Amino acid sequence: MQEKYPTQVYSEIGDLEGVIIHSPGPEVENMTPQNAERALYSDILNLSVASKEFNQLKGVLEKVTTTFEVKDLLSEVLKNEKVKENLIDSVCRFENAECIRPYLLSLEEKELSRQLIEGVLMQKQTLSNFLSKERYSLRPLHNFFYTRDASVSVYDNVFIGKMKSPVRLRESLIMESIFDFHPAFSAKTINAAQLAEVPSLVSIEGGDILIARQDILLVGIGPRTSPQGVDFILEQLKDKNEYQHIIVQELPDIPESFIHLDMVFTMLDMDKCMIYEPVIMKMNKFQTVHIHTAGGKVQSIKEEENIPAALRKLGMDLKPILCGGGNDPWFQEREQWHSGANFFSVGPGKVIGYARNSNTIEELQSNGMEVIKATDIIKGKVDLANYDKYVVTIEGSELPRGGGGARCMTMPVRRAHVHW
Repeated sequence: MQEKYPTQVYSEIGDLEGVIIHSPGPEVENMTPQNAERALYSDILNLSVASKEFNQLKGVLEKVTTTFEVKDLLSEVLKNEKVKENLIDSVCRFENAECIRPYLLSLEEKELSRQLIEGVLMQKQTLSNFLSKERYSLRPLHNFFYTRDASVSVYDNVFIGKMKSPVRLRESLIMESIFDFHPAFSAKTINAAQLAEVPSLVSIEGGDILIARQDILLVGIGPRTSPQGVDFILEQLKDKNEYQHIIVQELPDIPESFIHLDMVFTMLDMDKCMIYEPVIMKMNKFQTVHIHTAGGKVQSIKEEENIPAALRKLGMDLKPILCGGGNDPWFQEREQWHSGANFFSVGPGKVIGYARNSNTIEELQSNGMEVIKATDIIKGKVDLANYDKYVVTIEGSELPRGGGGARCMTMPVRRAHVHW
């Protein structure tokens, strides 16, 4: 009998006990320079190089935790005919593709899983299709290897992403089906598209949601998550904890490397965080707001100096480590652009990030973290159990061009509790 994984994520840094990933496939190359922008890319990726780099992340995760692949999970839930019909109905309705419903229903589960992710080629059997400039009846999910955004574990709930761009809607539908129906998971899903009073105003993406502590959420608002999205989260959690704190950080709309909070702030350890200093500490025109609730009611909403200062008032005194180092704004900007602040913790003081951000890696090393190559772990040359604090480096010449790092590419479903 398959082991159950009840959702349990009460921090960013607790020992990782289960994580969902999606290895990039042909969908990342199923685009042209002309439609890359529509796919939320600024460039097109080389799949062979991106896959090699992603396999380093996957190989490390498989050494330290239980790892699930989206495509496998989806294939398994599609064995249930009712789930299959409902998912196809939702996808076809939202993407105006009712005409291909019979075709999708005819596919066996593995092939259907593949096509829902990689795209469904348009059959040129009608005049309208023949004249169409579109290649796909269902477009490929170019961004799905960033599994962080379409669903996010918060305590023992899973919030289904209310994606800002319609090109990512299918990702949320797929993740909702997995969490609702896969036998491996036990979770309550919360979907703003169904529950929000005015769904059109709400957008929520997982890259903007960080769990600092069991009673503290950090949420970015800007290009991808709306203030109404924060209000929705707050409403859903108001009875969860006796006390709940949400620290909201406004983000610039440009450049695109600031799309989510985890591109400028991530947790590393019980006493350390990674920040992109110009946004987190210096951009005073972008507010940091502290919302405090107790007994299910908002007690106060007030502006704070910055995230570290707000956390310090709540008993979390974190040392900010600077993305790109502290000596040259030029290197800070370059390394942030390539996801230099986007680290993923597999345990307290145990993180994964891109090797290319050399100044950032040096900062971590100078703060007591051993630098370990992912390839050495995968080949068995290094046993992570022998290290207390470390940063695992994966190659990143191609993956960062998609606009994300190790945290973006991982969706935890369970972590051990941290004893603060």
